[in-house]
Amino acid sequence: MITRINQFEARPGKGPELRRFLESVIGLVRNSAGCRSVQMLESIEHAERFAIVEIWDSVEAHQAAARVIPPSKMQEAMTLFAAPATGTYFRSVIDTRPGTTDDA
Repeated sequence: MITRINQFEARPGKGPELRRFLESVIGLVRNSAGCRSVQMLESIEHAERFAIVEIWDSVEAHQAAARVIPPSKMQEAMTLFAAPATGTYFRSVIDTRPGTTDDA
């Protein structure tokens, strides 16, 4: 499994619109093959910053899911961004959930 952490920043005053856009695509992503979970976070300190944390079976599954978002919807989102979105893939090193060991 891999984790993808994406960060987004809206243009000043566009935070609510970016939030609605992100909420609208989460359903598409969540229903994609290989998606284990998706969580959207909003910054407490900066209302125009968001993060989406996704858990996937593989990098390839995530990349395939990115293609389900219609290009027209992505074009719409580009007008809301203050800067290009960023994202990084991570792998678990230690599982800290209760009842698990750290022999990851």
